[in-house]
Amino acid sequence: MSDELDKLLDVMFQAHPWHGVAPGDPADVVQAFIEIVPTDTVKYELDKPSGHLRIDRPQRFSSQPPTLYGFIPQTYCGKRVGQRCSERIGKAGIRGDGDPMDICVLTEKSIAQGNFLLRARPIGGLRMLDGEEADDKIVAVLERDMAYGDLRDIADCPKGLIERLRHYFLTYKQMPGEKAREVRIAEVYDRVEAVEVLRLSLQDYRESFGPPEGRAAALARLLGRA
Repeated sequence: MSDELDKLLDVMFQAHPWHGVAPGDPADVVQAFIEIVPTDTVKYELDKPSGHLRIDRPQRFSSQPPTLYGFIPQTYCGKRVGQRCSERIGKAGIRGDGDPMDICVLTEKSIAQGNFLLRARPIGGLRMLDGEEADDKIVAVLERDMAYGDLRDIADCPKGLIERLRHYFLTYKQMPGEKAREVRIAEVYDRVEAVEVLRLSLQDYRESFGPPEGRAAALARLLGRA
């Protein structure tokens, strides 16, 4: 029954970008939903209840994202991601920011707008702290990209590009006329650590939202009671 319901839902409804798309394999290739591209002058963000993109805010400074930017479906920065950050930087009490895991995707291609899925291979990440919250940014390369596709670890990435990412994330939340936010990048980590952070975010997601593979069966039971 649940297999039939799965197939029916697939053809009747568009999947929610966060909850309805498989995340892929952190140790190999993951799926990413792209919200922002480097030419965007406003910050788009997923509206979590609806699954549509909304404008979060105009970018008030000239800084624009150096890469494609979005999140990995069925991930969540919760208790485990926060604990991992605490362990690595030696500061207790860090919690996850309550959002899906962010991802920056390197590619040579110019892409006009966001709101699409792609396949990417993680090579490292930035351990960012926004106040007392872990706000990690996974760094990945677009699968089969001609310029970046052969990179295997963040150490192979041009240092100037990593510096651009650092600068962008340290400044993109600052608003003119407002008190400066306490944002810092505590660590730039390698592929091995990126895989671990992603694995923990997948566990955080399942704990917070339940196992995705059980949803069709749960819906079938509810329909049976109607």
